[in-house]
Amino acid sequence: MIENPIPWPDGARCAVAFTFDMDAESLLHTYLTDTAHNRLALSSLLRYGPEVAIPRILAAFRQFGLRQTFFIPAWCIETYPKAIDMILEDGHEIGQHGYFHERPNALSREQERACLQRASESIRRRTGGRPRGFRAPSYAFSRHTLDLLLAEGFAYDASLMGHDIPYMLSNGSQTLVELPSDISLDDWTQYVCLKDFGNQLPIASPQRAIEVFQAEFDAMWKYGGMWISVWHPFVSGRASRCDAMVSLIEHMVAKGGVWFASLEEIAAHVRACVETGSWQPRVDRLPFWSSPLAGVASATGVRSD
Repeated sequence: MIENPIPWPDGARCAVAFTFDMDAESLLHTYLTDTAHNRLALSSLLRYGPEVAIPRILAAFRQFGLRQTFFIPAWCIETYPKAIDMILEDGHEIGQHGYFHERPNALSREQERACLQRASESIRRRTGGRPRGFRAPSYAFSRHTLDLLLAEGFAYDASLMGHDIPYMLSNGSQTLVELPSDISLDDWTQYVCLKDFGNQLPIASPQRAIEVFQAEFDAMWKYGGMWISVWHPFVSGRASRCDAMVSLIEHMVAKGGVWFASLEEIAAHVRACVETGSWQPRVDRLPFWSSPLAGVASATGVRSD
């Protein structure tokens, strides 16, 4: 089912990473800039993430001895220091997720570079080290992103969706580890009902979402793949949803043969396999297209330069 599966550490059947995008109020200020200060209910909903959900999620991870990856806009790192302290104290990885959750493919190359550098410097000041991984806000990886990540010394990206296992991104001279996920493993597509952001999914029980997540995991376990989920604390940190997530972890633990790891650990394993010759991944040359196709109207809000 999966061609050329990567060998996982200690003979594990699959790799699993619960990753969290702690966007909090960066979403409000980025996408509803002019009226953000007057949307108090929405603001309270987003603040639930760092103030209530993060302690709950971290407690759940401690129960299983898990150390995972949190992608956090640098503005949120500066704005919610208590949540960041708790994440770091428990040994979790903090990955880069922009400064204000700005979409890279809506920026010029120089604007994107400036945001990337500003965010990395903020993380360095807070954690003592530069981030090793990046996830583009809203998955908006641009035609310039790979070059900029390589120039800034990143070890991996986690924005794309091109495989069931790790692969490499190349700009023709350097490569970067890509750790893909899929929209089906993003809690936003399962739970979010927010008129302000144009998302009004029908309210459903957490068990329906977990059914999707578990089906994806069971297939990755069966065929030797990689399961990377994307959660938002203000969404899945609610009590019933967090409880369902714990039940999913219990299912994985009971099944056995699972390597729970941070994305930094997975990326390091991929590099080690490549360097020792024990496995060779697929390599995608980016960008896929150098310019818009003739005669095709461009998409609104995405830059062509």
